[in-house]
Amino acid sequence: MEIFILSIHVIAAAAILVLVLLQHGKGADMGASFGTGSAGSVFGAAGSANFLSRATGIAATIFFVTSIGLTYVSSHKVSTGGGVMQSVTGEPVKTESTVPSSPITPVAPKSDIPK
Repeated sequence: MEIFILSIHVIAAAAILVLVLLQHGKGADMGASFGTGSAGSVFGAAGSANFLSRATGIAATIFFVTSIGLTYVSSHKVSTGGGVMQSVTGEPVKTESTVPSSPITPVAPKSDIPK
């Protein structure tokens, strides 16, 4: 179930990306009035903006619903076992923080030279 929702989520995210990049900004209306831009498109000058904005809204709604669905599925997952450290056995490795902090007295090396 999670894989299915995740795949729909990724497709909706890609659709939002493509649809937003296809839309014209507010300054593109001047170019459409002179015959360039989307005036010769399948939807007409105003029809494409309406279609793209509706399709973006639908894709955004699907994206938000799948986000909530993924949150629900991941929070209600059944755990299959114990924690991460459940299978670890043995004694912990001693580090500097576990070694007692008593001062160490240096030992002079023995030499063979008589005094």
